[in-house]
Amino acid sequence: MTPDEIAANISNLARDMRAILLEIREVVKYMKDAESEVPEKMRRFMMYLHDMHDVKFMYEELGHTVPKYIIREIERCDDRLRQLLDDMHSPDGAFERVRQEMTRRGGNRYDHTKLLGGGDETGNR
Repeated sequence: MTPDEIAANISNLARDMRAILLEIREVVKYMKDAESEVPEKMRRFMMYLHDMHDVKFMYEELGHTVPKYIIREIERCDDRLRQLLDDMHSPDGAFERVRQEMTRRGGNRYDHTKLLGGGDETGNR
């Protein structure tokens, strides 16, 4: 290869790497935007929980007894879901940040201020 051919190949590689970098940045931007509403950890856990319920219903639909290990896993997931929701709704949690933004914007069908500032779930303060 001549030095000019090597330089052209390096230039082509640099151009291709730049294009890939720009596309990766765009994908990461979309991922971060999506996670601003529902963190990936929560989304994946909810998918797993849903899958476990599907397995349970599959047994029931076939008229079989649901194995105890499936029931125990669903019970574990139920407790873990409550823990994760508590984390997401804590003052520094993702759902709390979204709730506060929704409250500031107004025009909501539901009252999202009821859990802000010490109120309980009935809206009483």
